[in-house]
Amino acid sequence: MSGFSVARLEDIAEISDGRCPWRPVRHHFGITSFGANVWTGKAPGDRVINEHDEAGEHEELYLVLSGRARFELGGERHDAPAGTFVYVEPNVTRTAFAEEPATTVLALGGQPGEPYRVTGWEIWAPAHTLYLAGDYAGAADRGRAIAEANPGYAALWYNLACCDALAGRTGDALEHLRRAFELSPELREWATTDTDLDAVRGEPGFEL
Repeated sequence: MSGFSVARLEDIAEISDGRCPWRPVRHHFGITSFGANVWTGKAPGDRVINEHDEAGEHEELYLVLSGRARFELGGERHDAPAGTFVYVEPNVTRTAFAEEPATTVLALGGQPGEPYRVTGWEIWAPAHTLYLAGDYAGAADRGRAIAEANPGYAALWYNLACCDALAGRTGDALEHLRRAFELSPELREWATTDTDLDAVRGEPGFEL
C-alpha cells in the first residue's frame, strides 16, 4: 500500500441530487477526517453552492479554484475570483453563483470540536432525486445498490430504510434500520421524530 493517492479533477465523476452537481472528493479518496467536495458552475449565472446553512453543524472553508464566484453570505454579497478563500461559520446562510464559465469551488468542512463523522451523503444523491420525486420504490431500489456497494456508511442504510418504509416494504425497512443503528447508534435519535418511518414505527422489531 502506497499511503497516497493522486487524481485530477476530471477523474472524479460528477453526481447530482437534482440541484448543483458536485464531485465527491472525500469519498473518492476515502478521507475520514474532514469533508471535501468540488462544485463547478459551467456557465455564468449557474448556482455553484446550494443555498443552506450549517446550523449546529459544520464550519466550511471554500476555495475558488478557477473562474470567479459571487458568494452571498448572510445576505451580503462578496466577489471571489480564483484564489479566494471564503470561510463561513455554522448558522450563516450561504450560496454562490458562477460569474465566469467553468467556475470551480472546493469546499472543506467539519463540525467544530467534534470528530468528523463519515455518512456517505454524497453518494446517496441519485436515490435522493427519486425520493424527492415521490418514487419511493425506485429510490429504495437505487439506494439498495448504493448501500450494498458501500456498506460502511450508516446514513445510506438509514436513508434506505426510510425509502423502504415509504414504499411499504416493512421487512426491508426494519432490517436496514437495524444495520444503520449498528453502525451509528446516534441515528436512533433521528428516528424518534422522522415521519418517513411512521409506517413501521409500531411494527415488531422497531426498537429505538
